[in-house]
Amino acid sequence: MQFVKLGTSGLDVSRLCLGCMTFGDPGSGAHSWTLSEEKSRPIIKHAVDRGINFFDTANSYSAGTSEAIVGKLLKEFTRREEAVIATKVFFPPDGGGGTRKPNAQGLSRKTIMASIDASLARLGTDYVDLYQIHRWDYQTPIEETMEALHDVVKAGKARYIGASSMYAWQFAKAQHVAVSHGWSRFVSMQNYLNLLYREEEREMIPLCIDQGVGVMPWSPLARGMLTRPYGQKTERARTDAVSQKLYEATETEDAKVIAEVERLSAERGVPMAQIALAWVLSKSGVSAPIVGASKIEQLDDAISALDITLSNDEVARLEQPYVPHAVVGFS
Repeated sequence: MQFVKLGTSGLDVSRLCLGCMTFGDPGSGAHSWTLSEEKSRPIIKHAVDRGINFFDTANSYSAGTSEAIVGKLLKEFTRREEAVIATKVFFPPDGGGGTRKPNAQGLSRKTIMASIDASLARLGTDYVDLYQIHRWDYQTPIEETMEALHDVVKAGKARYIGASSMYAWQFAKAQHVAVSHGWSRFVSMQNYLNLLYREEEREMIPLCIDQGVGVMPWSPLARGMLTRPYGQKTERARTDAVSQKLYEATETEDAKVIAEVERLSAERGVPMAQIALAWVLSKSGVSAPIVGASKIEQLDDAISALDITLSNDEVARLEQPYVPHAVVGFS
């Protein structure tokens, strides 16, 4: 396994981060395809055995059961000081959406302070290594949010703080507020980047590179669309409302990119997933893509992508069919 610093922080993370939305009680939250504790166990153990030390979950995944499973299994398979545990706050802990619930979601001081304690209890740990805001809160002053996050760090409940999908101007504003007050700055940005969606290359990624912020792309395989020929769908793809929201409007354009990934994977003699992930790993500023896995072979594919170096011509081939997309992924 390769290891890198998360941006310009001192935190060492594996070059791949295991996304833990896959793990959770199937009867909780919004996703029926999540894996129970017993089904999660071999995948998390395999990740640890293969050298992955970076695990990303959220308070809202499967109504908190993702945190509970991840925390319990990591205790079985590794020492706490060797694991880098990341979780998030913003969405309600029951995983629901719709009408905003008073003080149950968002980034107010009250919500952050209650949420970090609840996450730590579910994870069974005294601290998380990376505490991230899951989205931007338009109803809470950013000054209140950044001060509360700083206090979480100073209380020893989080080692670092990070952010997730938002506009570049919002991220710059948050960092400026933190610097102006001497508060903790975000060391990472978890944003949406893959061969089917490259809008983050315009503003956010250059900003992160300039500011020394580590980039942790979510959905680097476009929720599986880049792992199989166009038109093939898994049960998750057929039932995943988020996938439909992200990709239905650009199916025709995306099909051309998928076809190029398929051609190059055939030429290289490797799975499509390895080609798509190798492209993300090649992008400047990327510290550790977040990969999800419901099978051990999917995890091995991701790890094997670390050994693939794409030529400039291959990168150009993969990128050539892309057309600008409407900005998505912020809600």
